[in-house]
Amino acid sequence: VFVEKPMASTTEEAARMVEEAARRRLVLAVDHTFVHTGAVRKMRELVESGLGDMYYYDSVRVNLGLFQHDVSVIWDLAVHDLSILDHVLQERPVAVSATGMSHVLGEPENIAYLTLFFESKLIAHIHVNWLAPVKVRRTLIGGSNKMIVYDDLEPSEKIKVYDKGITMNPNSQAYGEKVHQMLVGYRSGDMWAPKLDMTEALKRELDQFVDCIEQNLRPITDGQAGLRVVRILEAASRSLAQRGRIIELEEARRIA
Repeated sequence: VFVEKPMASTTEEAARMVEEAARRRLVLAVDHTFVHTGAVRKMRELVESGLGDMYYYDSVRVNLGLFQHDVSVIWDLAVHDLSILDHVLQERPVAVSATGMSHVLGEPENIAYLTLFFESKLIAHIHVNWLAPVKVRRTLIGGSNKMIVYDDLEPSEKIKVYDKGITMNPNSQAYGEKVHQMLVGYRSGDMWAPKLDMTEALKRELDQFVDCIEQNLRPITDGQAGLRVVRILEAASRSLAQRGRIIELEEARRIA
């Protein structure tokens, strides 16, 4: 079964799909197409091998329209960023907060900001908007060793890696006003754009789906991945309705 994103409208429905697929021993794949792009696959590789300790994930996905009548901008646009985040990062969020606003009477929110919290000092932020004058698709990932800028609208160099960051000097003996200057140093090295696999994402995704059916394998964007994304979307919607109250994802799991 190959399912469009998001795989369901509630966590309960998504969990039932996962359970049914397991009971029938069927392959369940969710169409999180961005995960199969060369750019996102390269980001995962870089996070695993060279960025160091993760500091932040910050994405902007904005444009003018198309307004949806049945779902908010979170379910329409943020689902992409949540699937990328789920695949690229090696840590799962534990809580989410969301704020937003509707500027069309009686319609769902057309602008929203999501903040995801983790057990570590990693933090993620997603900005989505149907009411922007320009189209922006940009993600920044910061690590202790290197940083990534991913611009999906770039025709060729979608990924740029920056050897920039800070260095800490815990043994500094400075006092007073200069203490922060001695504790924190700034590092600025080279920037490079790695070569990306330009295979069309949907082709790669469907080829993998067929392989999983024939060889009894698990898709990268399987039912569990889809369930994790829906759980965050549902928790974010609850937070949005309560003006940004932090929703623990364990709490969301229990309620579902």
